Amino acid sequence: MSGPFTGKVALVTGAGKNIGKAIALDLAREGASVIVNGRADRALVDATVAEINQAGGQAIGALADVTKPDEVARMVDAAVASFGGIDVVVSNAGLRRQTPFLEMSFAEWREILSVALDGAFVLMKAAVPHMIPRGGGALVSLSGISTHVGTPNRCHVSASKSGLEGLMRALAIELAPHRITANCVAPGAVDTVRGPTAGAGGNLADRGIPLGRKAAVNEISAAVRFLAGPDGRYITGQVLHVNGGVFLT
Repeated sequence: MSGPFTGKVALVTGAGKNIGKAIALDLAREGASVIVNGRADRALVDATVAEINQAGGQAIGALADVTKPDEVARMVDAAVASFGGIDVVVSNAGLRRQTPFLEMSFAEWREILSVALDGAFVLMKAAVPHMIPRGGGALVSLSGISTHVGTPNRCHVSASKSGLEGLMRALAIELAPHRITANCVAPGAVDTVRGPTAGAGGNLADRGIPLGRKAAVNEISAAVRFLAGPDGRYITGQVLHVNGGVFLT
């Protein structure tokens, strides 16, 4: 496992399955040492770590709830202790719920925002001080198409992703002097294993995808790899849409 990320250290949240796992594997294949984060499922995290290490890469697992600063700080400290620093941070952790607005509790609203938006803030606040001494790096957050096209029963998800894109634009300007880029990847419908609270995922399919299929997880990870890698160093403050033509910027 070697390539343009050789010598780099990448921290990927929500990396035990689906898109997050694909990102972790992709960066590892290109040479990065990877911190594989999950909130509670140790078995999924360990499986991703084992897959990377058995293929000749370097990875460690780190259980941490991204909404809790003390847990995130311990995870970042473990990354620095194991690999010497951090160069790439991928904020992928998120929750998906399907609840009509008039039935949505404030607690559920806050739960969704706390992971996707607050979690990205907490993660980057902890990681960026370790990126600056290394001469720069890349922040990449996973947004989504919902906030751009309007999706029923997911106003909390849409709001959290909209806020996330605003956060990344602000960080792109503020961190530019440190040569740290900040971008979002916004997937459309992706062929993943959905949790029981995420719903059937038919909203985008009902609109009709011009390319006629859902994205594979490796197509999303490829976009993240590009923005985080050497070919993406002059791109910052952007949202890269990967949606098969459902939304056109």
